[in-house]
Amino acid sequence: MSGDQVVFSTNAAAAPLGHSVIPTVNKLQDIFARVGKEPTIELPQVAVIGSQSSGKSSVLEALVGRDFLPRGNDICTRRPLVLQLVQTKRKAGGTEEEWGEFLHLPGKKLFNFDEIRKEIEAETEREAGGNKGVSDKQIRLKIFSPNVLDITLVDLPGITKVPVGDQPSDIEARIRKMINSYIRPPSCLILAVTPANSDLSNSDALQLAKTADPGGSRTIGVITKLDIMDRGTDACKILLGKDVHLQLGYVGVVNRSQEDIQMNRSIKDALIAEEKFFNSHPAYRDLADRCGVPQLAKKLNQILIQHIKTVLPVLKSRISTELVSVAKEHASYGEISESKAGQGALILNILSKYSEAFSSLIEGKDEEISTSELSGGARIHYIFQNIFVKSLEEVDPCEGLSDDDIHTAIQNATGLKSALFIPHVPFEVLVRRQIARLLDPSLQCARFIYDELVKMSHRCMLNELQRFPVLRKRMDEVTGNCLQDGLEPSETMIGHIIEMEMDYINTSHPNFIGGRKAVEVARQMTSRVAAPVARQKDAGDSEKSLNSERTAKSRGNLPEQGVRPVADAGKTAPSGNGTSATWRISSIFGGSDNRTSAKENSNIKPVSEPVQSMEHSVSLIHLCEPPIVLRPSETNDHEAIEIAITKLLLRSYYDIVRKNIEDSVPKAIMHFLVNHMKRELHNVFIKKLYRENLFEEMLQEPDEVSMKRKHTRERLRVLQQAFRVSW
Repeated sequence: MSGDQVVFSTNAAAAPLGHSVIPTVNKLQDIFARVGKEPTIELPQVAVIGSQSSGKSSVLEALVGRDFLPRGNDICTRRPLVLQLVQTKRKAGGTEEEWGEFLHLPGKKLFNFDEIRKEIEAETEREAGGNKGVSDKQIRLKIFSPNVLDITLVDLPGITKVPVGDQPSDIEARIRKMINSYIRPPSCLILAVTPANSDLSNSDALQLAKTADPGGSRTIGVITKLDIMDRGTDACKILLGKDVHLQLGYVGVVNRSQEDIQMNRSIKDALIAEEKFFNSHPAYRDLADRCGVPQLAKKLNQILIQHIKTVLPVLKSRISTELVSVAKEHASYGEISESKAGQGALILNILSKYSEAFSSLIEGKDEEISTSELSGGARIHYIFQNIFVKSLEEVDPCEGLSDDDIHTAIQNATGLKSALFIPHVPFEVLVRRQIARLLDPSLQCARFIYDELVKMSHRCMLNELQRFPVLRKRMDEVTGNCLQDGLEPSETMIGHIIEMEMDYINTSHPNFIGGRKAVEVARQMTSRVAAPVARQKDAGDSEKSLNSERTAKSRGNLPEQGVRPVADAGKTAPSGNGTSATWRISSIFGGSDNRTSAKENSNIKPVSEPVQSMEHSVSLIHLCEPPIVLRPSETNDHEAIEIAITKLLLRSYYDIVRKNIEDSVPKAIMHFLVNHMKRELHNVFIKKLYRENLFEEMLQEPDEVSMKRKHTRERLRVLQQAFRVSW
């Protein structure tokens, strides 16, 4: 054994386990390091943190038993150094080999540890510059030796307060951020190095560790420079955890001084001196298990093994989950075939999968069923039932028709004569007008379903078609045209449905109220309202008539008895046959047609002829010209009943038509639009897009997709290696 070598031994139980799990983690670290980016899976490791000149480098060199780290008065560790210690077997005859390997120099073994130091310095300057700059890019170094225990350590830059050289003004904040990124994951053990001649309560390392590990369950405290404490003082309370408690405890060590390093004092000699110091010091004599670099190495090895045992099952699960996810992503990018047959097979497969996915969305068989909102066919059903049907049911059948409108329509239908019964013409005119109002919401419903199908087409194979934007565009065009081909006959059929309802007013429908019942209901409604008013009106009219008669007699204008004016004679005859008290309704509403013949009416003669010897009036009476727009006079009781009957008939028949529309329009949309898409989309795709001269153009990929495929392929390869190693 050379003068600089020292052997750390461990118990028999820990060694086999350490040889099993720590190399596994080391391999995983190497595998993920080759990706070149921050790994998504956090691996177990030990991060060494401390302030500048706290003795971190001396502790690491003591653990290795070799001088190999850069030295100096200023900041020495300027890039994270991932140090993997790998225990090897001694060769036959007791000879041994020790060497180092850098990940950035694959296959090259460095047996001279001075060369290892120079390579660390050179690699640091390549990335961080030569004037004290700091970088977060790792240097990965493996040291193989029979004199070390299997441990993986990360030496992080020391915390500095004042920037020097090329360091930025916020150097302290940057270093703290870098350290936090390593120690925050629960899989990381923290080796917090603090010099014994400083106040523990102000320790930068312990403050950072407490932030990342508040419970102190994964932090090991290392107290350095115990030999230079003030005379009469010791660190026993610190080592026993009485000042700041850590679950994993503290270990005290004695470093080589700067003078020892300049005098080339070997690490072996330094460890012998350290052992002598602890054995001879009265305060540390009884704390042998908490003092010395060998104890630190053993403690680190045992804790790391136990820690790996704890996190390894979770690590395996994460690797497996990540592998499945990345494999799925890689499969979505697929591979590009150069042959026409391969390209045709790929396009045919995409078109078929797209058509199936579109139909599955409509039928509710999508693989990814949402739990947060309605989608696919459920949205179509909602539009039919909760928007279209509900909206029609909320419409007033007589909306937009006032009593005056109905009264006017009835009078217009009678022409020159007064109506003896309710004519059917105004009813049909008015009901057609109301039926026509159902056209717009029906067409709007078809447009809503069209829009939903467009949205569904955009959702289909969203990730798979990202790599082929030209093909996606062509498919969207074909899908849009196919949807338009289904929308047009849907709208035409809806128009025909409304026209059919308007062209034949089926008053024989079993659910139609009919004229007789409408008359009964209307008379009951109006009699309840009009009876009190009528009695008051009759009393007023009688009193007014009596007063008029008295006034006429006083003026001598009243005709002799037995002689009546023509107007009075005309009123007497109808009252004699009782037509004013009997309602007549058209046979189309189920009413009777007993009318007084014109001949009978012509035989009715007045009681006496009017007086012919009236004197000519001195002045002429001028009539006002009728206005351009005429409205009927105020309605009487009989006309009010006519209006009420018409409204009852309109409501009854409108409800029949509304139910027909609520049933027929969704059927028309489903047949001509929705099911048309399900039946014809694949055939239209094949007809329009499966053409050999279009294959190459449609399968063009953006550069971004090619880069993603390459990156995903590398990640998949790394995870496959990690999966094999972890299992």
